[in-house]
Amino acid sequence: MKGEANSGAKKPTTGEVGRPSTPDDDDDLKRAHLSTKRMEESTTAEPWYKCIGPGLITGAADDDPSGIGTYSQCGASFGYGQLWLIPVSLPLMIAIQEMCGRLGRVTGMGIAAVMKEHYHKSLLYGCLSLLLFANILNVYADLNVMAASAKMLFGLPTWFWLTVMTAVLVGLQIFVPYRSYARILKFLCLGLIGYAVVALMPGNKNHWGAIAHSIFIPTWSSKLAYLVAMVAFLGTTISPYLFYWQAGETMEEVVADGLEDGPGERKDAVRRNELRNVRADTSLGMVASQAVAFFIMIAAAGTIHASGKTDINTAQDAAMALKPLGPAAYWIFSVCMIGTGLLAVPTLAGSAAYAASETFGWRYGLYRRFKRAKGFYLTVAGVVLLGYALNFFASISPIKALIYSAVVNGIVAVPLMVILMIICNNRKIVGHNTNRIWSNLFGGLAVLFMGAASLFFIWAVVTGHAS
Repeated sequence: MKGEANSGAKKPTTGEVGRPSTPDDDDDLKRAHLSTKRMEESTTAEPWYKCIGPGLITGAADDDPSGIGTYSQCGASFGYGQLWLIPVSLPLMIAIQEMCGRLGRVTGMGIAAVMKEHYHKSLLYGCLSLLLFANILNVYADLNVMAASAKMLFGLPTWFWLTVMTAVLVGLQIFVPYRSYARILKFLCLGLIGYAVVALMPGNKNHWGAIAHSIFIPTWSSKLAYLVAMVAFLGTTISPYLFYWQAGETMEEVVADGLEDGPGERKDAVRRNELRNVRADTSLGMVASQAVAFFIMIAAAGTIHASGKTDINTAQDAAMALKPLGPAAYWIFSVCMIGTGLLAVPTLAGSAAYAASETFGWRYGLYRRFKRAKGFYLTVAGVVLLGYALNFFASISPIKALIYSAVVNGIVAVPLMVILMIICNNRKIVGHNTNRIWSNLFGGLAVLFMGAASLFFIWAVVTGHAS
């Protein structure tokens, strides 16, 4: 067929494939399909703005409250000293997330569904357990600081804001149709512009020579605080939930484009322009994500660190990074925290729901109605509710909770990246769309770099050798 990328991959038989179609299933598909005509058969590339989708949303979700808290702590504690992590991590995260998007496009399935079909169940359940643990901890931390931010502005007890936000988040993902929900997510991507404004304000004394030096010349310290910040930076930048989310949401796009009749039921082989769009969308999202990280770090370095404060524990402490904006600083910080939390928590819960549904063979997908995918949506609600409940059992400062959850993500990401690379180099799964040399190079470096950092951190904690 003209325009095919020579997939060669066999039609999957996992999850929903082979289940008899019902009128309700057909209705869900009709609701999911785009109002525009199905994409053309030609390989002509679409305008760049039309390929914006899962990659950009994933990049924006990467700058969640955990990311904002971690980047703020890095800037506050070490000034410009950890800026070098941005150019180091950018090609690594592009490589990993592009694999996830490509896998979703080629197979029309998520990561767990692919693992279920081709690998041993122990591996599948092990990965699901790691993902659920990391995601629930991350949801707990995000809800914690979202509620603290709301309380900072409006008063009222923390438990009240926790309850309101949990109800809103669960309701959004269960009752709002996927297409509308995706538009909401894209709109929320704009909430982080405040940090760029602060970082570039004339009143914020940025030392651009020192910034450039720190970006290109890495610095190192064996102190535990430095290692915690570094592993947290990597964990909040290259997070397991983003792997599953991008693959799952790409599957949603394939369904919406009319290219498959349900997860794992692609009608034809993937086209080259589809894969080009995945690469462009992913690259745009990851660059945007790290640009935000850069501005948060230099804003925190130029305000919090410059004032002599090197440790932040509360939402008020972190909001000081926006102090040059005057009285509006707390408002802008809180809007950023709450807005990115509304973006990230559904992403965390949704990625867990994709993985669980694919593992246990449930109907799934945000394009489905609740009554047709109860297991999927109840998993979404369950992850959010467990994160909510943890806030009543754990006592830790909001910002520290964000950083510790990022550290856990950094450690958990390593084995999941290894498995992802094995999958994306397996011709039985992706046909001729296996990793290119650059994907393997940067993916391998991501595994080595994050693995070494995590092991060194664990060794330093266990042995007490951090100084």
